[in-house]
Amino acid sequence: MPSTPAATLTGVTKSFGAVRALLPATLTIARGQCLGIVGHNGAGKSTLMNVLAGVLSPDSGGVHIGGRAAFGPGAPHAASAIRAAHALGLRCVFQELSLCGNLSIAENTRIAHPAIRGWGWRKKAGALIMARLDEIFPGHGLTPGLTVADLPIGKRQAVEIARAFSQTDTPADLVILDEPTSSLDSSAAAQLVTHVRAFVAGGKCCILISHKLNEVLAACDRIVVMKDGAVVADRPAQDFTRDAIVAAMGHAQAPARAAHQRGASAAPVRVETAASAGAPRLTARAGEVIGLAGLAGHGQTRLLLALHDARGGAGGVTVNGPVALVAGDRQADGVLPLWSITRNISLRSLTALSGALGLDRMREAQMANDWRARMGLVTPSVDNSILSLSGGNQQKALFARALASDAEIILMDDPMRGVDVGTKEDVYSLIAQEAEKGRTFLWYTTEFDELHHCDRTYVFRNGGVSGEIAAGDLTEERVLSLSFEARE
Repeated sequence: MPSTPAATLTGVTKSFGAVRALLPATLTIARGQCLGIVGHNGAGKSTLMNVLAGVLSPDSGGVHIGGRAAFGPGAPHAASAIRAAHALGLRCVFQELSLCGNLSIAENTRIAHPAIRGWGWRKKAGALIMARLDEIFPGHGLTPGLTVADLPIGKRQAVEIARAFSQTDTPADLVILDEPTSSLDSSAAAQLVTHVRAFVAGGKCCILISHKLNEVLAACDRIVVMKDGAVVADRPAQDFTRDAIVAAMGHAQAPARAAHQRGASAAPVRVETAASAGAPRLTARAGEVIGLAGLAGHGQTRLLLALHDARGGAGGVTVNGPVALVAGDRQADGVLPLWSITRNISLRSLTALSGALGLDRMREAQMANDWRARMGLVTPSVDNSILSLSGGNQQKALFARALASDAEIILMDDPMRGVDVGTKEDVYSLIAQEAEKGRTFLWYTTEFDELHHCDRTYVFRNGGVSGEIAAGDLTEERVLSLSFEARE
């Protein structure tokens, strides 16, 4: 491999008002490697990558790509810096997806590749993105004319990844993947890891930011741990274990919860779906945590939304009790971007916080600050905009909104997207505590390990339930066998 690093960041700092997102951070990205970057939400991972990609100008320090000075303090407008980084072979899949929802897959590809022009450019762009999708995610089921806004978030994420790896006039030499599998099911995530390994084997490099530590250990050659805006560990991946990464991040690994049945058979039924031919009825009782599994897009999210909107048993589902939803697609269904952190947390509890004279703002502020402490939100003030938070901290605020409410049924649509491992352990503990108090949880997750926190798991296939697995019988093989139709 060439001795010149693919990129280096030297003494980079970045502040947003009083928040110091990056202390002097130095990082070298070698060719022919997949570099993993891990850390808690707010540790500075995405900020550092946005500086490398030209999206943010550093307050001090410098960025070199391919041995050439790219930009430093006082860098040109972000659009110019991004074009310069693109010309040097750098591509980025952002944690908050950047596709234009009102455009087709082919049109979004054209935006990233202005070299595609002239008569028939849509056909050229469509062929380019389909070839890359076929290579990375065989069996993806997409066509170039589909409008992005109509796609489920997992498909949108696949399109954004494929677009980053596609090439026209300039090669893709360094691809930054910021939480690329946060909305992919286990099958698609494995396909991406395979592609990344083949990509770096050709002398190119990837940077993988992920809170899925087993995925980082499987895909990466080297792992960097960040904490409070600085690099605190940088070692070959083979020198790390999952527990060692967690320890470097400064969070104790919680012991695994012993599988047990919380909801007794005599507990009242909170959720029930109508029976269908050949498929078991889905039920959830008070105090139960129910897992929803299977390949993405097979009806799990659709069921949660039907339960959220159900009135008096409409649509073949029965819901007995108030409901709150923790959205997985926080951009589309979760945060209200023009509102403060406080208002985003209190939204589901406005009635409880109101009296004869209207909303009690002191109680609202107290609720927001209490949940800021419980969820570990990294912010100097809950009066700040929700968009001042990192993606993972925004997701924590959505958890706080649901758990602070009077809801007896909590619906969770793959809610750990972009959430760090330490916070995940804290949330798992919160879910267990709330279930012991009688709350019911329906939890769709694309992470198999999270199903071990559930009392029972329903696997979905082709829009309906294909099977039920008790906690003691849960294995990845059983989930996979119920996820695919039997073939001779």
